[in-house]
Amino acid sequence: MSLTPVLFLFLCHLGIGTVFTLILIPSVAGVRFFRFTSALAFIFLVLGLTFHPVALTFTRDARGVACVSLLVTMGALSFVVAPMNPWRRQLLWLSGAAGLVTLVAQAGAAQASVPLALTLASFLTSAALMGSSFTAMILGHWYLVLPTLDVTFLQSIVKFHLWSTVAKAVSVVAVAWAAANSWDTRLAPSFGAYLSSIDGVFFWQRVLFGLVGPAVLAYMTWETAKIRSTQAATGILYVDFFTVIIGELVAKYVLQATGLPF
Repeated sequence: MSLTPVLFLFLCHLGIGTVFTLILIPSVAGVRFFRFTSALAFIFLVLGLTFHPVALTFTRDARGVACVSLLVTMGALSFVVAPMNPWRRQLLWLSGAAGLVTLVAQAGAAQASVPLALTLASFLTSAALMGSSFTAMILGHWYLVLPTLDVTFLQSIVKFHLWSTVAKAVSVVAVAWAAANSWDTRLAPSFGAYLSSIDGVFFWQRVLFGLVGPAVLAYMTWETAKIRSTQAATGILYVDFFTVIIGELVAKYVLQATGLPF
């Protein structure tokens, strides 16, 4: 099995999720913050297409819609990054809307073995989880650049990260329930047998690194942000983002291997 679709989905969801969470940050964070973070989101999307160039298709199906909307997302982001741009906030919203269409179309094109609604919920919560973790980490570091920045901005994005972790956990439980009720016996005799097999290790890695780790670390960050210790909160967020990366990469691999969008 090729890993290029895994990296493509991972980088796309990270880039789109970053755009989503940037919309939540007030403009007083500064133009440089938005340009820097948007540039990173743009790079993630470009790398995703570089790893999986066959995603550039213009067919009249869900894959074609996903491709076109992804290109619109990247086009809008390129203007957000531009030095002189009075329409930065509006273009950020356009990029986020196109990113949402991309996720919906990608869910429709995914060869998942569960209902479309669960695949879409998985993609949306993955983007929210990765985007909130990454944006919170960058924002925490930005307090070194702009010490007068209101600490409530960091508190708000960390709270969103906490809720996105909860939403991701609910999505994983829902997919597991659906898989248990419509299991493909070609993968294993039953879903329970799959979880206790060597292949099931990937599911438990997904839970441990992608859900339990981020939940604990996000709570620690929240408590640290409440006492206005931005440097300590940023340090925890670096570890948090690392665990989220592992969890989401494993989840994308499991999707390609089993059709289950954990």
